[in-house]
Amino acid sequence: MRFPIIPVIAMLLINCGIDLYIFRVLRHRLGNRIWSRIHAGLSLLLLLAMLAMIFVPKRHGDDGGFLMLMWGLYAYLSVYVPKLIFVIFDLVSRIPRLSGRKAWRYVSTSGIILAAAVFIAMWWGALINRYRINVEEVEISSASIPPAFNGFRIVQLSDLHVGTYGSDTAFMHKMVDKVNSLHPDMIVFTGDIVNRRSCELRPFVNTLSGLKAPYGVWSILGNHDYGDYYDWDSAEAKQQNMEDLYRMQHEMGWKLLRNSHAPVVCGGDTIKLIGVENLGDPPFKNYGNLQAAYPTLSDSSFKILLSHNPAHWTNDIRDNRQINIPLTLSGHTHAMQMSAGRISPAALRYETWGGIYGDDTGHILYVNIGMGEVGIPTRIGATPEITLITLHSTK
Repeated sequence: MRFPIIPVIAMLLINCGIDLYIFRVLRHRLGNRIWSRIHAGLSLLLLLAMLAMIFVPKRHGDDGGFLMLMWGLYAYLSVYVPKLIFVIFDLVSRIPRLSGRKAWRYVSTSGIILAAAVFIAMWWGALINRYRINVEEVEISSASIPPAFNGFRIVQLSDLHVGTYGSDTAFMHKMVDKVNSLHPDMIVFTGDIVNRRSCELRPFVNTLSGLKAPYGVWSILGNHDYGDYYDWDSAEAKQQNMEDLYRMQHEMGWKLLRNSHAPVVCGGDTIKLIGVENLGDPPFKNYGNLQAAYPTLSDSSFKILLSHNPAHWTNDIRDNRQINIPLTLSGHTHAMQMSAGRISPAALRYETWGGIYGDDTGHILYVNIGMGEVGIPTRIGATPEITLITLHSTK
């Protein structure tokens, strides 16, 4: 998490302007200076807290401090986003005054109501919705699916970001129980198990080892899993961080695919499961190599690709007739942890941000919007997702 100085300073100046405007509104409309003084005092405390957060190390320090930073930033935003909404509506309500008429009080009142609703929604997302697990059921039909895999059930998980929960395993226990209740044949995880460091995973190893499926639990790495968002004392320390992550996933019974593939055999038929390291778009680093993971990409095998960033599918696989990968599973976007149906700010960044997508050459992509959070500890809409994928052979 980085705070670019110039945008942050601009934001703080705007927020000071918002506070000054509200101070004047309280003083002139209520006729009681107590409320305006209380508002001024609280605003000053928030400003000082935000200034302190700017100077807290973001790429170093312990994980407890990182969590406090996340919650502090979110609390600040939960105050100033509603304030901004009120100020915009109140300024609009004053337009008639330019021609000597009365202000539109109903517009100002609407701004108050909307601001309150946004504040409630933000904290509902942080305290309630981020724990409400949703199971998305997806059916994939294809003549290239071997008959023995007809009805084969795959659970996809993504973006756990376990560091966001500190050492509290309750939510992960809930997720494990929910997944196991679906009785999947196979479980796949499409990256971002931690936020910054592998040690975040240690409290959750026993819990996540409870995931069970007859054909195994398979995983790949996401951009957060490489330790790139932490300032290490040495290259050796960063490499040790990676070795720790590999070891813990092994302890959990997960099979980590690192630019490699594995056959999955059922009733004499075989499908190929391919896992690449992170591949996508800037500013995220690329570690993956699809050709190394599976050299004969045009063969007739039914293949499932695990690739963390959906931009990999969009950029390299979609409409590419040289690549025969019928199904790709990705995560990464979180739907930016905000959505209402098929509307999400993630669409401004990714054209494939959540759900199922296809092309004219038979390639299908499914993007899981993730289980955990990073940056801000909330999900406004964009409920934590378990994807249950059922394969259907049309042979």
